Amino acid sequence: MEALSLSALVVFLAEIGDKTQLLALMLTLRFRAPWLISIAILIATLLNHAAAAWFGSWVVGFISPDFLEYLIAGSFFAVALWALIPDKLDGEEALISSYGVFFTTLVLFFVAEIGDKTQVATVLLAAEYDSMILVVVGTTLGMLLANVPVVFFGGKLAARLPLHWIRRAAALLFVLLGIAALANIFE
Repeated sequence: MEALSLSALVVFLAEIGDKTQLLALMLTLRFRAPWLISIAILIATLLNHAAAAWFGSWVVGFISPDFLEYLIAGSFFAVALWALIPDKLDGEEALISSYGVFFTTLVLFFVAEIGDKTQVATVLLAAEYDSMILVVVGTTLGMLLANVPVVFFGGKLAARLPLHWIRRAAALLFVLLGIAALANIFE
């Protein structure tokens, strides 16, 4: 259960103010179809994070356990720094097409998550924990907890959330994960 709850918390905090959350807001304002957008986010996240978790679980077999622990700890510290940098949309609005709200959201969310800090976190969590399924369910839950309220309450939430404090909390959580990973090395 630790893999599930920690995965959900890490991705939820990392997602606040992330470009995919901005994308969710933009899609909501454009299409006004919150249920279709939410379902597309769910499917895109499951596919993306399943691939990331598979990669994280797979790479464990090719790296020595000692080096892997240092790599995981260092990566958590790197993601902590990354979490402090505000995201912005990189022209995704230009990609919105006539394919409809569901397909457009599905494709944009899947592509926007590639190389994103939540995808990197999913790789790291899958490398750290034995249960790939719990990691994928947890990271997907965290993604939905961060994005579905934006889809349904977008404009009202954006004005009220202190994004700079939430980014700092996410960075602190990644630092704590890095410290915990280092503590495992020296046990």
